[in-house]
Amino acid sequence: MSYGARSYYRYRKFVKTLQIYLLLAGPGIIVMVADNDAGGITTYSVTGAQYGYSLIWFLILLGPIAYFVQEMTVRLGAVTKRGHAEAIFDAFGSFWGWFSLADLALTDWLTLITEFIGMTAALSIFGIPPILTVALVSVFMILLVINGKYWTFEKIVLLLCVLNLIYIPAALLVQPNVSQIFWGIIPNLPGGPLGTLFFLLMANIGTTIAPWMLFFQQSSVVDKGMKEKDIPFGRMDTAMGAVLTVVVAVFLIIVTGSLLYGQHIESAAQAAVSLQGINYWVGTFLAIGLFDAGLLGAIAISLASSWAVGEVFGWAHSLNHRIREAPWFYIFYFFMLISAGGMVLISTQATLVVVTLFVQVIAVTLLPAALVFLLLLLNSEELMGKYKNTRIQNIIGFSIVGMIILLSTLYALSVLFPSLLGGG
Repeated sequence: MSYGARSYYRYRKFVKTLQIYLLLAGPGIIVMVADNDAGGITTYSVTGAQYGYSLIWFLILLGPIAYFVQEMTVRLGAVTKRGHAEAIFDAFGSFWGWFSLADLALTDWLTLITEFIGMTAALSIFGIPPILTVALVSVFMILLVINGKYWTFEKIVLLLCVLNLIYIPAALLVQPNVSQIFWGIIPNLPGGPLGTLFFLLMANIGTTIAPWMLFFQQSSVVDKGMKEKDIPFGRMDTAMGAVLTVVVAVFLIIVTGSLLYGQHIESAAQAAVSLQGINYWVGTFLAIGLFDAGLLGAIAISLASSWAVGEVFGWAHSLNHRIREAPWFYIFYFFMLISAGGMVLISTQATLVVVTLFVQVIAVTLLPAALVFLLLLLNSEELMGKYKNTRIQNIIGFSIVGMIILLSTLYALSVLFPSLLGGG
C-alpha cells in the first residue's frame, strides 16, 4: 500500500471514529459541565477572591479523580442496562436501596433549591424579578423534556454546556499575569486560617464529585441506549467532560483571583456585581455564566432524581417516552422543579442560607456510600464480566473512597463545629 493510500485510510478511519464519537457524546460532557453548577461557581469565585491563583493546582488534580469515578458509571450502565438506583436495589437489597434513594431525593431537592437561588440572583443583576426567573426557567425545563426524544434533549443541553465556557473570554479580558498563573499550578498551601482553607478545599471537592453525578450519568447512558461496544466512546466523552469542568473552574479562578483578590466575597452574584464595577463585561459574563450553571445543574439534578425514582418504582422512565407513556416519571420531575423554585420564592434569605449549609452536610452521608456501592458493583464478575475493575482500578478506587470518607467527615465537622479547625 502506498504512502498516500495509507494516509487516506487513516484519514477515513479518523473521520469515522469522530462521527461515531459525536453520535455517542453527551452524558459525560453534560454531567461534568453541569457539575460546575451555581454552587460550584460560587465556590470557585470565593476561592479565587480568597487565595488568588494559589489553588489552581488542586482543581487540576480533581479532574482525573472525577473522570475515574464517572468512568465506572459508563461501564456499569452500558453492561447492565440499569440505572444506579436499580443496580443498588438488585445487588444490596431494599434497605440500602431505600437509604440511597431517600438520601439522593432529599439532597437533590435541596441542591435544586440552591440552583434556583443562583439563577434568580444572576438575573436580578439585570433587573429581572425572581418570580419571573422561576417561571421562565420552569417552563423551559418542562418543554425541554416533554418532546419524547432523548436525542433532542441532549443536543439542547450540550449547547448550554458551550455557554458555560463564557469564563474563557472573561479571563482573556482580564489579561492576567501568566507567570503568576504558572506558579499557581505548582502544589502549595497558601497561608491564612486553617479552617477557611480546609473549608474551601472540601467545597471544591464537593463541587467536583457529587452523588447525583453517579445516578445521572449511569441512567443517561442507559436512556441513550449505549452498549458494551460503545464504552471506549463513553470514556472519551467523560474525559472530555472532565477537561472542560477543570478548564471552566481554572478560568473562573483566574478572573476572580485577578480582580477580586483580597476582597470578602460570599457568592458568585456578589462577585459578578463587584466585577461589573471594575470591568462591566467581565462582571456581565460571570452573571450570565452563573445563570447558565444553575440551569444546567437544575436540569441534571431533576433528571437524576426522576430516573432513580422511576427505576425503583418500576415506572416507565425514559426521555424517549412522552408524558402519556411515562406519566409518573414526568410528574415527579415537575414536582421537584416547581417545589424547589417555589421554595426560593417563599423563603427568607436566612432560611435559604440554612438550606445551602444543610445541603453540604447531608451530601456527605450519601457520597461515600454511593462510591462504595459503585466499586462493589464493578467488582462483580457475574454482573460485569470482562468489564469488571482491575486490581489497579480497585486500588485507585478505594483510595479515593478512603480520602473522600476522611475529608468529607472532617468537612462536615468543619461546617458544624468551625472552631475545631481554627474557624471563626
